[in-house]
Amino acid sequence: MLSETGILYAALAILVLPLASYVITFFFGKMLPRKGDFVGVTFMGLAWYAAIRIFITFWKIGDPSYRMEKAFTWLDLGGFSLDAGILVDGMTSIMLMVVTTVSFLVHLYSTGYMKGDRRYERFFAFLGFFTFSMIGIVLANNLFFLYVFWELVGLASYLLIGFFFHKHSAANANKKAFLTNRVGDWGFWLGILTFFTATGTLNYFELFAHAHVGTIQGTLMTWAGIGLFMGCVGKSAQMPLHIWLPDAMEGPTPVSALIHAATMVAAGVYMVARLSPLFGANALLVVLYVGSITAFLAAMIALVKTDFKRVLAFSTLSQLGYMVMALGAGDPVNAMFHLTTHAMFKGLLFLTAGSVIHAVHSQEITDMGGLRKKMPITFITYMIGTLALAGVPGLSGFYSKDGILGSALAFGMTDGHYLPFILGIAAALLTPFYMMRLTFKAFFGKPADQERYDHAHESPWNMTMPLIILAVLSIFVSGFNTADKSWFSKFAAPYDVPAIAAEFHLEAAPADAHAADAHAADSHAVDSHGEPVVAADAHGAPAHGEAVADGHGDGHGDGHDVHHTAHIRAMIMSIIMVILGITGAWWVYHQKRVDTSKIQKRMSGMHTALEGQYFFDEFYAATVYRFTLWFAWLMAAFDRVVIDGIVNGTGYLTRIIAQVSGAIDKYIVDGAVNGVASVLQGAGEGFRRIQTGRVQTYLTYTAASVLVLILIYRVL
Repeated sequence: MLSETGILYAALAILVLPLASYVITFFFGKMLPRKGDFVGVTFMGLAWYAAIRIFITFWKIGDPSYRMEKAFTWLDLGGFSLDAGILVDGMTSIMLMVVTTVSFLVHLYSTGYMKGDRRYERFFAFLGFFTFSMIGIVLANNLFFLYVFWELVGLASYLLIGFFFHKHSAANANKKAFLTNRVGDWGFWLGILTFFTATGTLNYFELFAHAHVGTIQGTLMTWAGIGLFMGCVGKSAQMPLHIWLPDAMEGPTPVSALIHAATMVAAGVYMVARLSPLFGANALLVVLYVGSITAFLAAMIALVKTDFKRVLAFSTLSQLGYMVMALGAGDPVNAMFHLTTHAMFKGLLFLTAGSVIHAVHSQEITDMGGLRKKMPITFITYMIGTLALAGVPGLSGFYSKDGILGSALAFGMTDGHYLPFILGIAAALLTPFYMMRLTFKAFFGKPADQERYDHAHESPWNMTMPLIILAVLSIFVSGFNTADKSWFSKFAAPYDVPAIAAEFHLEAAPADAHAADAHAADSHAVDSHGEPVVAADAHGAPAHGEAVADGHGDGHGDGHDVHHTAHIRAMIMSIIMVILGITGAWWVYHQKRVDTSKIQKRMSGMHTALEGQYFFDEFYAATVYRFTLWFAWLMAAFDRVVIDGIVNGTGYLTRIIAQVSGAIDKYIVDGAVNGVASVLQGAGEGFRRIQTGRVQTYLTYTAASVLVLILIYRVL
């Protein structure tokens, strides 16, 4: 068991090791044996070991509220200072385990999958940089450095999604991901600035305390929370900013596994869960509906896709929607629980996809078939991941998804918003159906392409070993129980915000119409009037006892009964959906009792919409992109006609004025000066001729003068 100092040093080591891997591999990889891949694998193995040590320590502590922070002044401008620090608590230890586990296995897997690539060392360098950036998000203790690492994750994703930049599609995909995320990050930054302006701090727990006492409240808190959520909409690919994630499949498959399981898309969910007390009632309602809509619509699209990785990509979108739905329902603990279980089986599924693609050299499931016989390890591990994702009882996905559906139903039962639960349970039917469709087409039946089938073979050990490890974790990671009863309860629980406010010597403001919204950030689940309804505990149960709709009762009252009832009903319906989904896929795609081509013709409109992914890209192309191009043309025309016209006109006028001024200077000013000089010079020449210094000359001038005077006198 580590001491507090040991925990902090271990956390710093986990942050520094992937960064060191990046530096060494990037600058010296070509000079090292095996192009330095062993550096990344070794350093990530050490980071994984350090994460395990921290995880075990918090397991033994067993207190979800236990935390430690260490910070130093990073910037001091007198009236403004900014600290750089790390935060380690139960949620941090979970995320460190998730990120380092998946990253280490992806590094190991990549030694086989990327073998022979001409930029092999650069790939491992970028993996290290990606991992470093995500760990920075996990360890940050304030919003500023959260945002710094947030942007570094975006940069790393740009580098890896477009790793095969010689492909036009990959180059477009990384630009699309980068620019789409800038939209969400713009709102995220506005949310950060709003909270900082209102409270004067960026530290997480100080912000929680200020939110609790009403320093920021009402409409301002709602919009600030929505601003923060925009960051999640971008990074975690929620509709309508989901369009980048399917195209991100242009990156190497290990990158897809890392993005979908542990890094980029997990960042948004982690951020909202970490900052959950900053979201008021209205903001949470937005979160709830965005998540549920994403979960359902993405699952619908997955029904028609034939690209192995894209099916998994839309599956990720759907599962992220579940996590966001849990956050909106006031249950960040189950959102994090599902993030943890999902990381294992989704990382597994993408790596099995890579194993299949590596064997048949195609991503289209229409080129596959019968592969279970040629790739038994890949098939068995894939099936474990698929069944876990489908929510089959006994596997990890069942427990975490069940918790989310239970919280969504409880929210509907107490607040009347049933649509999110309906969409969630519909997605629970679609998930096993499209995953088993993928299974039957890729691994069962006759080979669609005999030549590809003949050349298919099981992947080498450095690719299958990560599959086996992730398959085992996909079974056991849930602890065969819900979040409030499994090992997860030792690490994550709702924040005790009043206690946090007391730490900073802040007292709650008197309850009023505005303070109710601020307090809703603590209790999370609220009714349509902003009153607290269900304050989430480890499974969404009341945290403070105010669980009934009228705000009365104790912690064992009606609110607990409502959630217990909702959990049981949701579990039963979820199991029914799984059975129906698997049976339906077996009937349609294995037994072939249904002619899918006829259904496709009858529902051609819907099929076209799903195949076109609801035409979000086309809509953006016709509106946002076209407006952007038009606005760029307008600005170019304005620059060319107005700005350049003013500048060029000013230049022309200046030249005219300069010519006139030059003429005046030359002919008038210089003429006058030169004329005076000429006159004086002529006068001088004349006087020089007169003033000779000779007496004879002077006598002659005198005599002549006298004669002239006499002549004038005589004449006049």
